[in-house]
Amino acid sequence: MLLHNWLQAATQQLENSGIETARLDCLVLLADLLNKNSAQLLAAPDAKLSSEQVSVLDTQIERRQKHEPLAYIRAKAEFYGREFEVDKHVLVPRPETETMIELFKQLPDKAQKAVVDVGTGSGAIAITIACELREVQVLATDISPDALKVARQNCIRHQATVDITQTNLILGLKLPVGATILANLPYVPDDYKINQAAAQEPSLALFAGPDGLDLYRELFEQLKDHHGYLLTESLPAQHHYLAQLARTHGYTLQAKEDFIQVFAN
Repeated sequence: MLLHNWLQAATQQLENSGIETARLDCLVLLADLLNKNSAQLLAAPDAKLSSEQVSVLDTQIERRQKHEPLAYIRAKAEFYGREFEVDKHVLVPRPETETMIELFKQLPDKAQKAVVDVGTGSGAIAITIACELREVQVLATDISPDALKVARQNCIRHQATVDITQTNLILGLKLPVGATILANLPYVPDDYKINQAAAQEPSLALFAGPDGLDLYRELFEQLKDHHGYLLTESLPAQHHYLAQLARTHGYTLQAKEDFIQVFAN
């Protein structure tokens, strides 16, 4: 089969299934399989695909038709310029979370000596910090053993030094003095309508009670003896309520951008 014939047919299949990024998704899968970029693919529309290659691609298209996240099909996702392994046990890293890295880099030097990535999932935040700022002591936690398997694989992939612990938030964890807490916790309200792709990600990593802030309430309780910076991610509509919650626990808002808020006490 010619490349352009497969691309046309596969794009139509995905469009018929309501995939808004149909053509782009097909090009990404082609690029992965043929180890070429989109420009190279489009410059050679008459290139021939073997029956084996078509079979692999068609299987991937069938999965995408069911709105399975493209990252799960590819078994990888990009975050802050690096590729991370992902599977159905972890949330797909979001571009908006990259703002947390930028805001962390702007903190005073004393706040960059140690960090704790709470609810690390794939390890994208913790590993990015460890790779970007090699002198920082990095700890990461998650309640899911399956998620931590993925995080450990990503540590090996990026040769990152991260101390990983399975626990509920920071329960029982000895925090380094003055450590900065990075918390991209589940924040989706239970009745919030999410898209079909997100619905296939682990609910444990998405939903957190009627207003989406249950885990942040629990985290603040666990942080009552902590002094330092706390960076959180939540929906912009939740920022006011999260800031109120922070104030009741002695934290004041220092900065905010997009989905991220910076607190300190």
